[in-house]
Amino acid sequence: MRHDSNRRTGFDRVLMAVAATFLTVSASAAFAQSPTDAPRSSAADLAIDAAVPMPEQANVPPPTASDFKIETTGAVPPVAAVKPTEAKAAESKPAEIATAPVDAKPVEQNTNETKTNETKTNETATAPAAVIAPAAAPAATATAPTQATTTVAAADQPVAERLRDMLSAKTARHFDRKGERAAVEKFYAARDYAPLWTQSGAVTARAKAVVARLGAATTEGLNAADYPTPDFAAATSPDALADAELKLTASMLDYARQAQSGRMHWSQVSGDILYPEHPTDPAEVLANVSGAKDASAALASYNPPHKGYRDLRAKLAELRGEGEGPIAQIASGPALKYIKTKKGETVVDDARVPLLRAKLGLADGSSTRYDAEVAAAVRKYQASADIKVTGVLDDATVRALNSPKRDRQIDTMIYNRERWRWLTRQLGAAELVNAYVMLNSPDYTLKVMHNDQQVWTTRVVVGKVGNHATPLLTETMKYITVNPTWNVPPSIIYNEYLPALQQDPTVLQRMGLKMERARDGSIRISQPPGEANALGRIRFNFPNKFLVYQHDTPDKHLFAKEERAFSHGCMRVQNPDQYAATLLNIALPNERYSADRVRGMFGKGEVNINFPTAIPVNITYQTAFVDDSGKLQMRKDVYGRDAQMLAVLRNAKGKDLETVVSHSQPSYTRPKGDVPQAAFGPDGQRYASNGPSFFERLFGSPTPPPQLQQDRRRRLYTR
Repeated sequence: MRHDSNRRTGFDRVLMAVAATFLTVSASAAFAQSPTDAPRSSAADLAIDAAVPMPEQANVPPPTASDFKIETTGAVPPVAAVKPTEAKAAESKPAEIATAPVDAKPVEQNTNETKTNETKTNETATAPAAVIAPAAAPAATATAPTQATTTVAAADQPVAERLRDMLSAKTARHFDRKGERAAVEKFYAARDYAPLWTQSGAVTARAKAVVARLGAATTEGLNAADYPTPDFAAATSPDALADAELKLTASMLDYARQAQSGRMHWSQVSGDILYPEHPTDPAEVLANVSGAKDASAALASYNPPHKGYRDLRAKLAELRGEGEGPIAQIASGPALKYIKTKKGETVVDDARVPLLRAKLGLADGSSTRYDAEVAAAVRKYQASADIKVTGVLDDATVRALNSPKRDRQIDTMIYNRERWRWLTRQLGAAELVNAYVMLNSPDYTLKVMHNDQQVWTTRVVVGKVGNHATPLLTETMKYITVNPTWNVPPSIIYNEYLPALQQDPTVLQRMGLKMERARDGSIRISQPPGEANALGRIRFNFPNKFLVYQHDTPDKHLFAKEERAFSHGCMRVQNPDQYAATLLNIALPNERYSADRVRGMFGKGEVNINFPTAIPVNITYQTAFVDDSGKLQMRKDVYGRDAQMLAVLRNAKGKDLETVVSHSQPSYTRPKGDVPQAAFGPDGQRYASNGPSFFERLFGSPTPPPQLQQDRRRRLYTR
């Protein structure tokens, strides 16, 4: 009885203490004022105070004895358990502590840390609020952010812990690139380090799809050996499973990066290549593959989407015999030969010819006749495979056809697919204009594409072999110039033309150049518009660091040649009036330009026609491509780009190609000769030079006049 009385007495005392506290806080809030405040004794002041909105009271039941019972097993410790430093900090900033749970954003933390530090979190969030503002505690509890719960299954927890340890180690061996490592760490941390590729020790369907895609890398012209996959079946411990997890993640990122940007950087091949960079985002790759329904398709999507690339992929599979069923083999047998004499031709029939026709990409695949067409295709194949060119289907040719991995055609196709990776994914990504220009130097052709369709094509002349190769680049055509004038820079005038005039006073007149003397005594030399102008009638301008562009030419006879590498970098267009009309109808569709209208603008006055939206120009190097009829076309490696890429791949064995920093690219030409060290482009742009005369370097030429051949200093060429 005494015990119950004591408990009641103690409870009454607690209630009195609480009531006194509420009265003290209320009185302080009602009458507290700064020293500068005037006494609030008037009816107006009291009315103003009464009009100030007050927070609603929490709708909670009155406290009972159990509310004040100290719990020894709960997460909230007694008030006395609060550290002095925490209490002092709480007293100094009561308002911040009271409002923090409402305004602050939830802090991301690992689930394991959440579980192990749950008690400390509750101490920090709840105890100070109970000490400083007991009445606000229920509201703070209602609005406080909830603790995250773990997403890691119990069976995967050991692997998750090992992944955390491996990724937190400073010497993680799986990821050398800083950006990739940071993305991987963030990705797994967001998953509470739950493994992606296994679940309860079993390989997931997503992992199997990724492994299959990496194993089929050769179908994309990549090397499957560059993307090693782990043996999950042999991984029986948490350490082994965690290591296999990161190994597959690293290979997946390597595949995506090389599929999109290439196995080598274009700057490793030559200094006259300049394409826009489009690297992968490792965080985006991880999110894409981990969240896709088809992980294999998601990973494959990093390969180029261009039709030219896809066509080469199909042809490469065809040559390798890839696909369903066994690889098709040409059976051994007697040599097949086609003979043509004055009396006629000898054509043999053989059951192996249809398969031979299929491998060589010939039409009429059902024919068994070894005729002139088949013999010519065999000769072409033998030349590409370093076999004696005879046109005879002998044992050596059959072995080469049955072992396509040694076929030079396949290597060439791989190099060209690599170059497709250098190009931007949106070739026609011009604002409001889905159009672009594609110029293929080894094929000496230019195509205009609009809405994924070829709308026009023509022949072109490109740079000479050697130091004058046409560069590879992507730029935007901003305007065309009709009746261009060429103004000779002062450095060329004083260092080349004036000395030439001293020996031959008629040289400028014969070249169609005009010399004028200004009032200040300076000399100006220019080539006026006209048929004899080195730039022809039209110039197509897409400013670039190599100072090359496309233009007309007075030397039309060169377009009749099969191999047309005659210029010094610029590209001469066979039908510039039609080219201009095609581009103008795309850029200015309401103007209704035609070739006749463009030719009607030919005259003596220079005219610039600006494009409201620039049209991308892509200068490429495709020595292997599939034509419109579906036939594989091979072109001569005129500039040796394929050989350069082969050398890079061979020398880079074991090296990380993507870490090579793009070096400062020199001018696309490195001519030799005694000319000024400084020269200027056609628009007055200054560039370095130590080579032939400006005309020769910029325009190229047919054979110069006989008088100029006698003196190297007079090499004043026209295009």
